[in-house]
Amino acid sequence: VLRDDFRQNPTDVVVAAGEPAILECQPPRGHPEPTIYWKKDKVRIDDREERISIRGGKLMISNTKKSDAGMYTCVGTNMVGERDSDPAELTVF
Repeated sequence: VLRDDFRQNPTDVVVAAGEPAILECQPPRGHPEPTIYWKKDKVRIDDREERISIRGGKLMISNTKKSDAGMYTCVGTNMVGERDSDPAELTVF
């Protein structure tokens, strides 16, 4: 089972370059409990990059760069399927 509605969709974030950015997401309820990953501009984010960490539903980017700006989507996934959240825009100035 994987419900359609995200408990929390990410919201747009504006940060200055060099500042940390945090996007938050709560995936839909499901059985088994869904895991999440994040996509930026439709490409899955590699959280092995040292500036990026994903804990629970939070995507944390430390020391943001101009190149981090874009549209971010949280994806809830379990064996039944996947659901994309509404996209959120990260603006870096």
